[in-house]
Amino acid sequence: MTDAGIKEKILNDTVFIGLRSTIGIIFIIHSMSKFNEGFGGFLSSVGIPAEMQIPIALAELIPGILLIIGILSRLSAAVLVIVMLGAIFVIKGAQSLTGDGGVEFDLILLASALVIMIAGPGRISLAQAIKKIPRCLH
Repeated sequence: MTDAGIKEKILNDTVFIGLRSTIGIIFIIHSMSKFNEGFGGFLSSVGIPAEMQIPIALAELIPGILLIIGILSRLSAAVLVIVMLGAIFVIKGAQSLTGDGGVEFDLILLASALVIMIAGPGRISLAQAIKKIPRCLH
């Protein structure tokens, strides 16, 4: 492999860990506010049962953590795709791209989760490290 090929692989790996970490952190932070009592009231106001508060919060928190460490990344990203589709179409009603109720940020998160879901976690992930452990140590 040439130096250019090696540098390209390292860059790709760096991009994927950066993307996974950024998206993971954003979803972890967003999930924290969903554990507050007021979020259940908000859900009720948009026609979603307040009992969905904890499942929705966990659907952001757990995949966010898993993305950062690089385990079950595709599955985690798929869960976040569903969360973002709900945010765009159910919560915000896909009313506008920008301004009040705009979905531009939601679309960026959706697109990022789709990339991870399709392309995978990259080579810098705990899942890849586990694959490299010799079978005799399992």
